[in-house]
Amino acid sequence: MKAYQRNEGKRKREEEEKINLAARSPDDLRCPVTVIMGHVDTGKTKLLDKIRKTNVQEGEAGGITQQIGATYFEKKTLETQTAKLNATEAFDIKIPGMLVIDTPGHESFANLRSRGSSLCDVAILVIDMMHGLEPQTIESLNMLREKKVPFVVALNKIDRCYAWKTCKDTPIRDALKEQEEGTISEFRSRSADTKLQLAELGVNSNLYWEMGDDDWCNSDFIPLVPTSAITGEGVQDVLMLLCQMSQRKIWKKLMWCANLEATVLEVKAIDGLGMTVDVLVVNGHLREGDKAVFCTLNGPIVTEIRGLLTPPPSREMRVKSEYIHHKEVKGALGVKVIGNNLDKVMAGTPVMIVGPNDEEEDIKAEVMSDLTNLEAKLSTDKVGVLVQASTLGALEALLQFLRVDTQPPIPVSAIGIGTIHKRDVTKISTMNEKGRPEYATILAFDVDIEKDAREHAVDMGVRIMTADIIYHLFDQFTRFMDELTAKRREEASAVAVFPSIIKILPQHVFNQKDPIIVGVEIVEGILKIGTPLCVPALGGLHIGKVTSIEMNGKEQETARKGMSVAIKILNEGNPTITYGRQFDSSHSLYSTLTRASIDALKENFKDALEKDDWKLVIKMKKIYNII
Repeated sequence: MKAYQRNEGKRKREEEEKINLAARSPDDLRCPVTVIMGHVDTGKTKLLDKIRKTNVQEGEAGGITQQIGATYFEKKTLETQTAKLNATEAFDIKIPGMLVIDTPGHESFANLRSRGSSLCDVAILVIDMMHGLEPQTIESLNMLREKKVPFVVALNKIDRCYAWKTCKDTPIRDALKEQEEGTISEFRSRSADTKLQLAELGVNSNLYWEMGDDDWCNSDFIPLVPTSAITGEGVQDVLMLLCQMSQRKIWKKLMWCANLEATVLEVKAIDGLGMTVDVLVVNGHLREGDKAVFCTLNGPIVTEIRGLLTPPPSREMRVKSEYIHHKEVKGALGVKVIGNNLDKVMAGTPVMIVGPNDEEEDIKAEVMSDLTNLEAKLSTDKVGVLVQASTLGALEALLQFLRVDTQPPIPVSAIGIGTIHKRDVTKISTMNEKGRPEYATILAFDVDIEKDAREHAVDMGVRIMTADIIYHLFDQFTRFMDELTAKRREEASAVAVFPSIIKILPQHVFNQKDPIIVGVEIVEGILKIGTPLCVPALGGLHIGKVTSIEMNGKEQETARKGMSVAIKILNEGNPTITYGRQFDSSHSLYSTLTRASIDALKENFKDALEKDDWKLVIKMKKIYNII
């Protein structure tokens, strides 16, 4: 019966969706969702700040955007911002506004950029005019082309051209008219370089005023707009082009539809509001009192929407300001949703509403259908550090960085969002009990730490490393691991013995008795100072320890297979051992391995031995009957 009800509910929902699609009209367009992309430090957020007259970028850690932000521009704002340019363009703006998503530019945020670009209708690709195409610029470019998103290139930092005369907030062609010949020459040269770099990637581009409307509206030509995020030249040109692109190129896609199309951008705790969800509503409505279904790792959750908040127009969702409360919002809009049990909601997943004709189980199944990829990203290891981040998107990005972009990968055994509490410290302290104290570590990204959690960490032997830029966290942990490895190797070097087989060169015997000094060839493995040597063929006769290694008159710490060196052997226990009496060049000398020395090698020197060296360890285990 339940299966029948679910299928019936799905059938009714699909029928209603078809009716809504048929009812769309070119006279009712929604806001285009615009994404701003590019390499780190190209000026993306500064450019957006210039458009909305705010200063978000200064609030970013290290000037690097760490989350997704959404900014809504009303139609009135677009008209005001483009007024000077539109005096000659005479373009009638019909779209009701524009929603801009500002995405992080650093390579570790590929998942956030991908999420942003998959949601967007049009895009701004910011290229630093002084540096040309950089790795994340190319990655962003490929992402936009793959998703077939029309975009405009902002050739930013034109104000860095030699002797640039600032013409604050003016259209770019007006600003160029005021420049000296040398400045124009440099601008032409740098824009030509960018065009060439784009052409090498198969992208045709040109300065937008040198192209006819048909070129960039009806072909694959990409318009280039020189801009300055600092002084504002060219900013209104970018806005105007995005409006034109929206109305001429993708107007069919922008016809508003009553079918709800909403995606979770971020999950974040807000003072006084608790855990909230930033949702991008592309189409349809969200209403206070709606029964919303969200996706979590533990299955779907159903919650009543208790509040819908937006920042004032031209302010973004990440910036604290007086929120505007809504009974209903219509796409496209970024909205902060308040409800119960939202802490485990997954960023990048859809939001659905249980309508009057819907079966709740059907909606739940639909919401969870796309979780597989995210589950893989957020899976944890049995042994590893605890990672805590301010938002789910930041957590995803940090996990990607630690597991994929870091060599060797850093294992993660537990994850969390928001402030670090005493219970988080207790959870990760179990790594000490498991004999892996190095992983009794919390990597805290852009989060607060309660005072009692800090005190508890000292008592429990847990390290808390904090940073508000991802690679700083990585650097801290790597430095700690390097120091720990060096300390452990130093302690283990008294026990660890590297595998080696050496052959005495009879023509190079310099001293036969303690200390024995002979020339040898390393037949297999690695010979190190401190290595105990014996002759297995003579019942394991202990010859002594290697106290020095020389090659061409220079002291060496190590000698590898194929090398010929002079070695000094000291036998403190039995100094009567003499070359030519108990042993000679017909006997191969082996390093003396034990179970303890092999364990010490595995634990502390795994990366110092090559594949052939480990094969030699196995061979020598048989010789010494080591189990």
